[in-house]
Amino acid sequence: MEALVLIVFCIILIGCIITGKSIVLGLLAGLILFLTFGKVKGFSVRALTVMCLSGIKTVKGILITFFLTGMLTAIWRASGCIPTIVYYASSLINPAMFVLVTFLLNALVSVLTGTAFGTAATMGVICVSIAKAMDLPVFWVGGSVLSGVYVGDRCSPVSTSALLVSTLTGTDIYTNIKNMVKTSLVPFVLTCIIYIGEGLFLDATAGVVDVKSLFREEFNISFICLLPAVALLVLALLRIDVKVLMLISIAISIPVALFVQGAQFGDVLKTLLTGYQASSAVLAGMINGGGMASMVKVAAIVCIASCYAGIFKETGLLDFMYKTINRFADKLGNYLATLLVSVPVSAIACNQTLAIMLTNQLTAYLEENKEQRAIYLEDSAVVVAPLIPWSIAGTVPLTAAGAPLICILAACYLYLLPMWRAIRNRNGAEAGLIAY
Repeated sequence: MEALVLIVFCIILIGCIITGKSIVLGLLAGLILFLTFGKVKGFSVRALTVMCLSGIKTVKGILITFFLTGMLTAIWRASGCIPTIVYYASSLINPAMFVLVTFLLNALVSVLTGTAFGTAATMGVICVSIAKAMDLPVFWVGGSVLSGVYVGDRCSPVSTSALLVSTLTGTDIYTNIKNMVKTSLVPFVLTCIIYIGEGLFLDATAGVVDVKSLFREEFNISFICLLPAVALLVLALLRIDVKVLMLISIAISIPVALFVQGAQFGDVLKTLLTGYQASSAVLAGMINGGGMASMVKVAAIVCIASCYAGIFKETGLLDFMYKTINRFADKLGNYLATLLVSVPVSAIACNQTLAIMLTNQLTAYLEENKEQRAIYLEDSAVVVAPLIPWSIAGTVPLTAAGAPLICILAACYLYLLPMWRAIRNRNGAEAGLIAY
């Protein structure tokens, strides 16, 4: 019955994608399905409600970050921060190298801040805005943003996912980071080569001058407008909590929008809620977006998905998978078994945190070496979750950056890392952390 329930759930999600229906509807249907399963197993309505609420309680911090991200991306637009960066950068950036530069910049910022969402909401927005202004293909730029933000999300010492993995496995985070650098070196270099190759075919010289004039008409371009971004970067280097530094950057952006851009206070509040709307139709396609409203859908996704965690844990819905996992491990090795488990688990979890926890729960017994187990999680669930179209791990960064969901296909780093590990393991490198 457990397998049948999960198959029905997957069919529902696939049906939503094929028909173009909101994935939220599919997740709600899944929640009803799982609650029904729990009722059949003998759990009371009260007990099932407690399971759901306990799951939502664990992600309240993530929900706060979502809405701060929406506010930040909107007010950076309204204050002229992003327009100023785009205005000056459009004259300095070599289009042929821009996809690579986008990947490297987002990787650097994510390592400094430890957050994929925060990086996408700042550097990601800037890069996508520049790409639109320079008529570069957003498909590749969005993919390089998604690749870059997960470089640091995976191996930054202040990354919540890295801290989660070290906590679950009982390992030292800095030892894990050393091992992560080893296993990601070749995929990182290959990703750079691919993005360089793609950049050689780009020509984005048309329209830059016109875009500059549009920005001049809409905004007062000034170095004062860069203060919100400078403050965020400095605070990130000082290891200030992500929520705090985002609030401070928002607080700095508001007076800049009021006194430098001449915005009305009511319009600023509206921007924080619903996002920035440019008066120019041409400029709107480049810079519109952000706001708390832009995060409502992803917040709904994580709330529903978090309900799943408590239900799975208490009802034993996933317990039947252990025999299958053992067969995978016997035939393919422990890493490939972990990787294969992380794919359906990430599809069911719909977020990275739950995907990591469930993958660890289902595969922890396979590997006695804690450090090896930690690197298995880092090279599977951590990078697989962003590739699931309905997972917030991929949708939030792309939504925040202003890129379409199809950019997941261009996130080369996220594909190459597990592929490289799989190839190495199939060639006999299963044993030993040094093998990468």
